[in-house]
Amino acid sequence: MATCSPGEFLILPRNSHISAISALVLSGAVPKYIVPDYENDWDIAGGVTPLQVLKAIQELEMEGKKAAAVFITSPTYHGICSNLSEISELCHSHKIPLLVDEAHGAHFGFHTELPNSALQQGADLTVQSTHKVLCSLTQSSMLHMSGNIVDKEKISRCLQTLQSTSPSYLLLASLDAARAQLSESPDVVFNQAMALAYEAKCMLKRIPGISVLENSSFPTFPAIDPLRLTVGFWKVGLSGYEADEILYGDYGVVCELVGNKSITYAFNLGTCRDHVQRLLSGIKHLAATYVTIQQPEERVLTVHAPFDDKITSLIPRDAFFASKRKVTIKESIGEISGELICPYPPGIPVLIPGEVITKKAVDYLLHVRSKGGDITGASDPLLSSIVVCNV
Repeated sequence: MATCSPGEFLILPRNSHISAISALVLSGAVPKYIVPDYENDWDIAGGVTPLQVLKAIQELEMEGKKAAAVFITSPTYHGICSNLSEISELCHSHKIPLLVDEAHGAHFGFHTELPNSALQQGADLTVQSTHKVLCSLTQSSMLHMSGNIVDKEKISRCLQTLQSTSPSYLLLASLDAARAQLSESPDVVFNQAMALAYEAKCMLKRIPGISVLENSSFPTFPAIDPLRLTVGFWKVGLSGYEADEILYGDYGVVCELVGNKSITYAFNLGTCRDHVQRLLSGIKHLAATYVTIQQPEERVLTVHAPFDDKITSLIPRDAFFASKRKVTIKESIGEISGELICPYPPGIPVLIPGEVITKKAVDYLLHVRSKGGDITGASDPLLSSIVVCNV
């Protein structure tokens, strides 16, 4: 809202968090989507490259338009980092501010083996969910600003329209406590978490049938967060949902994110050796059990998130306020979506208000639900019907 007025263009990845789409509704900005890189083996979307950002800027310029801002998610939920240094340099050369969703990167810059933070790489505005990897209370976060491209007073005015006039001092105090914890020993505070994450990855690589996500899977991106551990189970014939049910039910292992073919775990300042031992024991037993059964890899179908064939008929704001009706899921194909529907986690929308509903999108949502994934945003949680726009 502080950078995009109604009708202005915002460049952003199609796999942005649901909150970014809500911001499009509030601001009236027009999305110019970038389709992220996709890793087929893992069924995981990556980050955004500088070349993709440049292409989006140039496509708008060819139409006589200019982006009001560029919005990037880095790191992604899986820890994949975009090259923000090059992207910020590119944006600033076109006098465009760079906004970064750094929700999962509040710890960046606090260890020599961690990537630099978004601000260190030249971002103008960045939002960090301090509660995700640092130790503040859930829901608490920080907005950071650098430089003078973005109007600081406009940011304050926008915050006033969105924030409560009765803030929680528990949340504010927890943010200050998290800051104090880092300031006491900023150079070594993450040593234990980094060592445990490295140890876990090394041990998991030795287990037959188990895959570990590494930089080599996304060679066009500079780094993957060392404190994110993504484990693949397709070689033992299990989906991520099935493996998580076993690991949680039998070993009490709580994951950060479940996917079609993998599970992602987060290491933080509270992670201890007992947590890692339970994780390793559980995965060793799971792998030994299912490798013996020798289930085929093909049992875990790869159904890609349908981000690459989207047609936007209405901007999110117009679709949000349009009159609507409810139709069966079969009848919805070809209609304009009137609701935002996404699997959670990671909270990345498959259908956004204003987009034409495709069979691919419907099939993907039904597949996720059949595998045990949670679908949020839908007025009908069973997905037997979908709300569409009357246009």
